[in-house]
Amino acid sequence: MAIKFSRWRLGLLFSLSVHVTAVAGAATEQTAPATPQQVVPLQIAFLPDVHFHDVYGQFPDTAFKGPQLQNLAKPDQAQAVTIRTMAAQLHSTRLFNENYFAFIAALDDLVRRQVKLVVLPGDFSDDGQPIHIRGLKQVLQRYQREHGLRFFLTFGNHDPVRPFSQPGGKADFMAVDGNPVGVYSRGTAACPLKAPQATGVLCTEAVRELGYQELLAELGEFGLMPANTDSHFETPFSRQQQLQGHVMSTADAGALANRQSEICANGPGGRYKAADAQDCRMLPDVSYLTEPVPGLWLLALDANVYLPNPQGDPLQASGYRGSGNAGYNAVIRYKPYLLDWIKDVAARAKAQHKTLISFSHFPMAEFYQGQGTAIAGLLGADQGQLSRLPADNTSQILAGLGLTLHIGGHMHLNNTAIIRGKTGQQLVNVQAPSIAAYRPAYKLLSQTGPSLVRMQTVLLDEVPGFDRFFPLYQREWQQLHRSGAKSLWNQDVLSAKNYHQYANWQLTELTRQRFLPQDWPAELRLLLLKLNGQQMLVLSRTAQQFVLADLLTQPYLLSTLQQSKAWQLAARQLQTQAEQAGIHWSELADWDGLALATDFYRLQTAGALALSDIPPQRRQQYLFFAKTLQNTGPQQCGMSETPDMKIQQLPLQLYAAQSFCQLFGIIDHLLQQSGFDDFLLDLTTGEIAVPKA
Repeated sequence: MAIKFSRWRLGLLFSLSVHVTAVAGAATEQTAPATPQQVVPLQIAFLPDVHFHDVYGQFPDTAFKGPQLQNLAKPDQAQAVTIRTMAAQLHSTRLFNENYFAFIAALDDLVRRQVKLVVLPGDFSDDGQPIHIRGLKQVLQRYQREHGLRFFLTFGNHDPVRPFSQPGGKADFMAVDGNPVGVYSRGTAACPLKAPQATGVLCTEAVRELGYQELLAELGEFGLMPANTDSHFETPFSRQQQLQGHVMSTADAGALANRQSEICANGPGGRYKAADAQDCRMLPDVSYLTEPVPGLWLLALDANVYLPNPQGDPLQASGYRGSGNAGYNAVIRYKPYLLDWIKDVAARAKAQHKTLISFSHFPMAEFYQGQGTAIAGLLGADQGQLSRLPADNTSQILAGLGLTLHIGGHMHLNNTAIIRGKTGQQLVNVQAPSIAAYRPAYKLLSQTGPSLVRMQTVLLDEVPGFDRFFPLYQREWQQLHRSGAKSLWNQDVLSAKNYHQYANWQLTELTRQRFLPQDWPAELRLLLLKLNGQQMLVLSRTAQQFVLADLLTQPYLLSTLQQSKAWQLAARQLQTQAEQAGIHWSELADWDGLALATDFYRLQTAGALALSDIPPQRRQQYLFFAKTLQNTGPQQCGMSETPDMKIQQLPLQLYAAQSFCQLFGIIDHLLQQSGFDDFLLDLTTGEIAVPKA
């Protein structure tokens, strides 16, 4: 398996180490066999958003049988699998099926590297469904038992979808014939409690969405509850009791009954409650601090905020809204006790010379390399995942608490942001990528000195078994094709030769089928889908009398324009500029708006890790576009505040120039930003240094 570092070689920089015993048989041709008591660095792996789906899990209370493949362990037998359709995967920001193999591949790689501490910062499951939770638990226990790995979990918005369990299910499990079939739990509309189930669906409690109580009972041993082997364990609530003179036992500190906070519909509860507080309820919070290795403090923050829903039952899941878009903006408002505890932990860690590493599911800083505002200007403030951006003030407050390093997930992207507090503190927020999305990777932290750590990005390019279900997807595609489906995914997805290519295809199809139709303004989308790169540039420079509305009502307009003298003049002028800049004019017609949008999402998602998937000449062309469009004048770049009803009355040239200037300006910035995919961090000062190659 070829798992490569993104940019830099692994140096022999380590000075602070722990002793481990090598596991027999763990070595491969890439890793020399370890000897007993070999000294290895203190390392911690971070794998957020695993979204584990147990492809071999079976529903015990239904006759559902998934499609069958050859049983690899018993070649003379068939093996049923429980998977979602490819059509579902290509409309989702995460893979559902192949991430099973990616997770195993990542854990095997950690075993080879002799990493012992593994953090899963939320969304370790797919909606907390029992079938997947059971499968995940079995995998974690096996690696814990056979290889000595320790796992530390914290909850994401896909683990407890709501604080209490609720009916759930999916409409797109794959049936034997390749068609989708709905599988739901009782209490859903498809499987009502007191009425016949819907036709063509299956009902099972294995897809119910578990809440805090059930998840803690199943997975508590993985960091969420105190362990006898750890020298310290506390929660924000046990610490508060201690400060008040009431020492709580370690066992009691881990009990869910003692990990509750009050949240009101209009603000925090408890000792922070305002006089006008309304609809206040007690909700769980499984944040914890533990010391698994002497001198190392792991701070796990539960940043889920489930706001009361007055129309629902406060004792049931229906009484709460989901936490997906809340994040630390909501934590600041509704969980001030968590901020006080973080500040207290950071101060104690400094005083006691502890290495403090904090993690949670949600980002603490802007995660689009400073382009959030520009992207909002291009697509709209509420489009895409912009609603999940932490506000600048939120990040400032968090930086002032004393943390130096935080590792988050949630966004399925690779990014590092430096937050400088108002009083000089510096917080580094690392967004670890997901192994279930483009570009699949994880973060590896190694302690290189008493206050120095190294953060590296490990790519999962090769994953054994990633193509195991390709014959089943081929059957699905044929069924869709025969039925005349309006939306048919690109069969070339199945040409992927490795997991990297497969994830790249998934993002490409996701862009075509979901991102462009849902997140981009209709007018800009129309231009992208009708024009190649050369035509985009010429249109933005062609003087003509048409307005944007003309393009929508006259499909032949672009063809007419391209025959005009104004178009030909603009094309000749731009061709001269391109050749002077070393750009082959004809090559600008080799890519279209869909390829451009896909590259936009590659860069937005993976940062510098995406560069290998964008040809160097195209990157050069994008930079030429950005410079050329910006040189047309500052008024050209940045759409003016225009009411939606009047946008279509803008001159077509002006709209194209403004929109493309914005788009290529963002791409220009993303292309030139440092990836920070391998860096050294001083935990005392917050300063970052890039190691030499």
